[in-house]
Amino acid sequence: MNKDPVVLSYDESLLRKSDVELLHGPYWLNDNIISFYFEYLKNTFKNAPQMLFVSPEVTQCIKIIPGSQMKVFLDPLDAANKHFIFFALNDNEKPQSVGGTHWSLLLYSRADQTVYHYDSSRGSNSEQAESFARKLFAYFDVRGQFKEEVSLQQDNGYDCGIYLICNAECLAKHLARYNSVESYDNLNGELRDSVGGMRGEIVNVIEKLRVSS
Repeated sequence: MNKDPVVLSYDESLLRKSDVELLHGPYWLNDNIISFYFEYLKNTFKNAPQMLFVSPEVTQCIKIIPGSQMKVFLDPLDAANKHFIFFALNDNEKPQSVGGTHWSLLLYSRADQTVYHYDSSRGSNSEQAESFARKLFAYFDVRGQFKEEVSLQQDNGYDCGIYLICNAECLAKHLARYNSVESYDNLNGELRDSVGGMRGEIVNVIEKLRVSS
C-alpha cells in the first residue's frame, strides 16, 4: 500500500497526502502547496491574461542560474508580454535540494518597471529579493526599481507560506480590477481576515477539485 498516495493532480501540480497534512497543523508550507495554489490562482484569474504566476521551482532555478540563462525559463512563459508577474521566493541557497526556512512574495509590474517585495518577516529575504530583482531588470532590459513594501507581519515561525498565498490572492484581485499596483493597501482588512482561515480554505479548494476531477 502506498503510504503517501496522490490526493490531487491539478494542471502542473501534484499533491500527496503528506503535502495536504501540512495544512492541518502549525507547519511550514512546502513547494508543492505553493505551486498548487499558484496554479489555482492562474485558473481563477484566467480572464486576466496579463498576470503570470511563476512556480517556486522555476523561481528557485531563476535565482541560482546566471542571468544570461533566464530566457530558458521565462521565454516559454511569455513573460515579456505579461503585465504582472508573481514569484514565490524562498531563502534556500542550496541548488541540489528543496527546502528553506522562509517564503516571501515578489511582484514585477511591467508598467512601472518595479519589483515589489511583500515579506511577512521584514528583512528576512531582502537581500535575495533585491538580487532577484536585478536579474529581472536585466532580462527585461529596463532600469527598474525595487520596493520593499510595508507588509502584514506574521507572529510565528511557520506561516510565511500562508502570508505569501494571501498576499498573492489579494493583489491579484486588486490587479484584475484596477490593472495597477497603485492604491493597493497591503495592510487591508481582507488580507488580515484571510490569513487566519487560509489553511482551511486551501483544504476546501483541494477537496472540491478532487471531487470534481
